[in-house]
Amino acid sequence: MTHGSAGDLPAAARPSGLIVTGPPRAEARHVDALRGYGVATVHEAMGRTRCLGPGLRPVQQDVRIAGTAVTALCWPGDNLMIHAAVEQCAEGDILVVATTSPSTDGMFGELFATALHHRGVRGLVIDAGVRDTAELRAMGFPVWSAAVCAQGTVKATAGSVNVPVVVGGQWIRPGDVILADDDGVMCVPRESAATAVEAAKARTAKEEATRAAFAEGQLGLDRYGLRETLARLGVRYQPYAEYAEGARGGAVS
Repeated sequence: MTHGSAGDLPAAARPSGLIVTGPPRAEARHVDALRGYGVATVHEAMGRTRCLGPGLRPVQQDVRIAGTAVTALCWPGDNLMIHAAVEQCAEGDILVVATTSPSTDGMFGELFATALHHRGVRGLVIDAGVRDTAELRAMGFPVWSAAVCAQGTVKATAGSVNVPVVVGGQWIRPGDVILADDDGVMCVPRESAATAVEAAKARTAKEEATRAAFAEGQLGLDRYGLRETLARLGVRYQPYAEYAEGARGGAVS
């Protein structure tokens, strides 16, 4: 289910001038283990769920991070609550920013990244715009955003920090695990982190066996039993000469 505005959110998640302190966080050992598997593997291992969609893209390449979410819900074009969220961030966190309505304004840049880097924050996921991308890459602060835009913002409207937010149709709560790499971003609920690690481990073992089989020449049609699927769907094989003859006959008629 997707949510397009603050009015779609439950009361506790609306921008009501609320800053929640000290939320529970997923265990660091599970967060770090998930980082080793990556977004695609964990997404598949969790039943192809919890992906935040194609709209969030990295401003850098070849970077993978995992951390616990600190959330900020801001008004469009207003980054006041990002300033408030910085104070709530700790080592190992990832800042997740959502807005009450769609926004592409550059709400985050190098100065914010400098402050977060000092606190040990591992990166930013923002469903809005960022700027200073060259500086962000140079300082090695990872960012995934919905837009890149030089448009500046104001600091005038109260929102909320560490409340549930919706990004890409997915609920993100403070303390949930955020995993991001070149393939995109996903969220693992904090209480499911240990289960996700085991599922990703099993998925990786299965993929390693398949990789070895493919390297020896086995076809996916046979390994996955897809010939039976093709037959069930009515797909048939036909020699080219027979196919070409039929095509010519159809053209003549």
